[in-house]
Amino acid sequence: MTTGREQSELMKSLAASKIVAIIRGIPEDKGDATAEALAEGGVVFLEVTLNTDGALGMISRFRERYEGRMRIGAGTVLDLGQAKEAAAAGAEYIISPNLDLEVVRFGVEQGIEVWPGTMTPTEIVAAYKAGASAVKVFPLGSLGVGYLKEIRAPLNHIPMVATGGVNLQNIRSVLDAGAVAVGLGGNLVDKKLVADGDFKALAKLARAYADEVARE
Repeated sequence: MTTGREQSELMKSLAASKIVAIIRGIPEDKGDATAEALAEGGVVFLEVTLNTDGALGMISRFRERYEGRMRIGAGTVLDLGQAKEAAAAGAEYIISPNLDLEVVRFGVEQGIEVWPGTMTPTEIVAAYKAGASAVKVFPLGSLGVGYLKEIRAPLNHIPMVATGGVNLQNIRSVLDAGAVAVGLGGNLVDKKLVADGDFKALAKLARAYADEVARE
């Protein structure tokens, strides 16, 4: 019988906060105000995807500014070269849409947690065996909550971050299906609110998500 390995401090924090907010494709000059609004709304985990203009600079700034308040990571890390850039920028964790074993091994060597994108049970187990402390189950919007519930049955020792299609209405059912946390892109980091500069509304939206996951 395979059992879960001992959780790191970062994983314990993830399990407690349950939300990873994803900054993807927002204008670089609005990144700082976006992060501040999310922090104000109670978000702890913030992922900046590397296909966002100025991503590495944002990761560095946010690490310094929100030390002790937020956990800053890099997303859409597709290969070893990008993993090294993310680590150099100060990312505390690395998230990918794909499973690249080189990236997982690099994370293990450097002491940086890697949560690779996986879909099938084979990918999930391979990622965990390689040293990933959690896997990102993606795209959940297409796979559905039922899929997550089914794969949790034999693989409940592997922490899974459900990403894709999660919103305020279904987040509770996703967590109830066994996800340790959820990745939230545009449904939380609303590009219209960011474009309009309505960071007060963004903070309020973040708070609504934080309150929903805190509800028993």
